[in-house]
Amino acid sequence: MSIQYKNAGFYLTTTNLTTCLTMDTGSRAIIKNIQCANTSTGAIVVQSKFYDSSDTTTYQISTESLAAGSTTNIATGVLILEESDALKIGCAATSNVATGVISYAQIDRSNENG
Repeated sequence: MSIQYKNAGFYLTTTNLTTCLTMDTGSRAIIKNIQCANTSTGAIVVQSKFYDSSDTTTYQISTESLAAGSTTNIATGVLILEESDALKIGCAATSNVATGVISYAQIDRSNENG
C-alpha cells in the first residue's frame, strides 16, 4: 500500500455536474479540502455531490452561494472516496466561472495482500 498526496484542479465549463475526481478500482482517497472560487462579477451557486459506486447512488454534499470574486471550502469535513467512487461539482446557472482544487491523499491498494 502506498500513499500519495495530490491536488486535482477543476474548471466548470458547463452548467451540468462535472466529475472532478474518480477513484480507480485499486485506490481510495481521503479528501481534506475542496477550494472553489467564483471568477465572475456576479453571485453563483455551486453544488457538490458524491457518487457511491457500491450502491450506484449520488448524494448531495453541499450547496454554496459564492459572491463575486469569493472563495470557499466546499469540504467542511473529511470525505472518503472508495474504489470507483466520484466527486461531482456543478454551477447550474452559469458556466466558465467556477474553478478550484481538490486536495487529497490517494491510497493505492493494488499491492495489498489478502
